[in-house]
Amino acid sequence: MKVLVLSFYYEPDLCAGSFRCTALIEQLKKQHDVELEVITTLPNRYASFSAEAPMHEVKDGVEIHRIALPSHKSGMLDQIKAFATFYRQALKISKNKDYDLIFATSSRLFTAFLGARIASAKKLPLYLDIRDIFVDTIKDVLPAKITWLAKPVFSWVEAYAFGRAKRINLVSKGFKDYFSSRYPNAEYRWFTNGIDNEFLAVAPETSKVSNVFGQVTVLYAGNIGEGQGLHTIVPALAKKLEGKAKFRIIGDGGRKQVLLQKVDGLTNVELLPPVSRNELIREYQNADVLFLHLNDYPAFQKVLPSKIFEYAALGKPVWAGVSGYAAQFLKEEVTNSSVFYPGDDAEACRSFEKLELGVIPRTEFINKFSRVKIMAEMANDIISVVRNET
Repeated sequence: MKVLVLSFYYEPDLCAGSFRCTALIEQLKKQHDVELEVITTLPNRYASFSAEAPMHEVKDGVEIHRIALPSHKSGMLDQIKAFATFYRQALKISKNKDYDLIFATSSRLFTAFLGARIASAKKLPLYLDIRDIFVDTIKDVLPAKITWLAKPVFSWVEAYAFGRAKRINLVSKGFKDYFSSRYPNAEYRWFTNGIDNEFLAVAPETSKVSNVFGQVTVLYAGNIGEGQGLHTIVPALAKKLEGKAKFRIIGDGGRKQVLLQKVDGLTNVELLPPVSRNELIREYQNADVLFLHLNDYPAFQKVLPSKIFEYAALGKPVWAGVSGYAAQFLKEEVTNSSVFYPGDDAEACRSFEKLELGVIPRTEFINKFSRVKIMAEMANDIISVVRNET
């Protein structure tokens, strides 16, 4: 059995999509008589972080094609150009090859569309792994004039892709109503994000009382874009917690410059470029509080950020400005987490005071959400699509 895996991001790139797909491939490799081919891109998630990777390699029996993209940033036009290159090259690479199943993991919809095009042309089953609701999100993050023109096109693209999927995995149960009402004939699965081995390896086993003297270090690590809305909350929090907390923000993205301008003159905010995963873990361990924020948009009430799983594994207090399903998940699953409504700096300060500084192991959470365990179950489910038909 041969499976084609399509993912815009893959190791050694730094992002949730890369980590998820790489972990899944590790589990698919363990399947008996399964041949894997991956079509992805050269590392491109952040312009400020580069990692070397070959354009073509066979690694541990997996054939990997990495497509070079034109230089791009976070703007919509740049992203469209980048995907167009990925799309054309992926079709070219796969054109004369035989597969038994097409698997596509997608957040911005277009990789799902690519998977549907290839599956349709080759008359093969399609398994989609969906990490976001792109059509539902664009109305919140794009100007109204652009949304008016773009949404019908993206809605058609979504319908084409999802209408051809044999099975659809949704990483957040908050997506359920949106997709099941539109595409009731698909088979749905709920393999969520999880905790990677790198974080499990350093997960604390015993509690440790905080010995913080002076300012508490609040750490955010990840994308700095419109979706995260750090520019709408961090400046106000930094002013209100001056002398009490210092913010250490690691990452890059389309709103980094706006954030830089808004925190200019504040002495308790530090912005740093993206770092490798090993360095990131050290940053988590050195921090006192791990911070998360999503902008106040209706679409984000359905998502479940992968960052939650990394944060929770380290046993540190989690301070999160989220609503909807993510807020519910934190309250139910993550001990010593404190949630406030996105953008509400007054409520954020009150929720900050509720955190218990120090390290508290989250053993039950770790046992439940190990990435290896979740991806092993998902790998079995992917392969079963073909095996059940033969």
